[in-house]
Amino acid sequence: MKISTYKYRGRAGCRSLGFCFGLIIYCFTAQAQQQADSTQFLKHTPADTSTRKLNMDALYSRPFLQLGKAPIAIGGYMETNTQYTVTDGATEGFSFQFRRVSIFLSSTIASRIKFLSEIEFEDGGKEISVEYASLDFELHPLLNLRGGIIVNPIGAFNQNHDGPKWDFIDRPISSTTILPATLSEAGFGFYGKQFTGNWVFGYETYLTNGFDDKVIANEENRTSLAAGKGNPEKFEESNSGLPMFTGKIAIRNRKLGEVGLSYMDGVYNKWRDDDGNILDKKRSIRAFAIDFNTSFLKNRINILGEAAKVLVDVPDTYSQQFGSKQWGGFVDVVGTVLQKNILGWDNAKLNIGVRLEYADYNEGKFRETGGNIADDLWSVCPAIAFRPVGTTVIRLNYRRQQQRDILGNPPAKSGVIQFGFATYF
Repeated sequence: MKISTYKYRGRAGCRSLGFCFGLIIYCFTAQAQQQADSTQFLKHTPADTSTRKLNMDALYSRPFLQLGKAPIAIGGYMETNTQYTVTDGATEGFSFQFRRVSIFLSSTIASRIKFLSEIEFEDGGKEISVEYASLDFELHPLLNLRGGIIVNPIGAFNQNHDGPKWDFIDRPISSTTILPATLSEAGFGFYGKQFTGNWVFGYETYLTNGFDDKVIANEENRTSLAAGKGNPEKFEESNSGLPMFTGKIAIRNRKLGEVGLSYMDGVYNKWRDDDGNILDKKRSIRAFAIDFNTSFLKNRINILGEAAKVLVDVPDTYSQQFGSKQWGGFVDVVGTVLQKNILGWDNAKLNIGVRLEYADYNEGKFRETGGNIADDLWSVCPAIAFRPVGTTVIRLNYRRQQQRDILGNPPAKSGVIQFGFATYF
């Protein structure tokens, strides 16, 4: 049986990866013991919240812990919550969820050469994945080389997905079902930034392996980029034999906020066999996204959002329930209503917010009748969040959602109550 180098499922995989982390922790402990007589062996690097940072810096703007002269720094985050859902009067009851714990490892190998990785344990170890593992060569502020497992810069959430940064428990629907959240691929590319007064300009451009045929050949019976990203073989070879392009440009003003435009284009199907025989035409995926974030009243009110449109070349042999056009987006508005010493925590915050989101999985009309194809949903989610410190959040959410099937029948109405917390460590 072949064990993927990307995802480990089951107890054997957990033991294998657990041994690796045990070895890392042992090395850190040994280093700490050797330097126990020093008061400076523990170095904490807080998350960088500089207004000169762009969304593309999110993976590196995290809190890390370094022990003395140890060659690596370590960090991570975890998310857990309770949930009670009712759909059209029916419920499966009350559940506890341990969503994920992620471990970050970073190292400065030499001057202007650095490495960063993220390994995520989901659902209590049910699934373990290497989400990010890249080596950066900093050649010039406007030209830097990156290679390895890369988080594709499509939209904003894909790179800025850490749970403790958000006052909402669920990830945005459009960022997980229209665009596939935490999409990462093996590949290479370039990135850079330029600073001019209050302005910051940045770009990223990568070639990676891309999606596979499960974009349409999946159990969901609809077009789904999320289903097409899950093949672990994508870290060894490209399903189509052609690279996928992902690029993004972003501009930020320290007083106004940031706007980003991103684009993704690639072939997803197996269009020829290993002998070179043509099986099908090259079928492409194209995705466009725009994202923004801004704040005012001395950062007491923050607004951010993302919208995306996906175009997929679907074979004529597939039914109309497989959409060739999808789009969706979300907007978060979060305000700080209290910021003071609370229960002994200096500078604690109490936030209230709301998320508005929409996803259309099949934009278009039926060929036979000309009527609109439905298969869409909308959601409203108010939130209350308490932050005793900036890296830890306790969250209470209530989500109201309506979802229609492809025929546009009366929507399924859902109400979801969630309580949980997330923290960096």
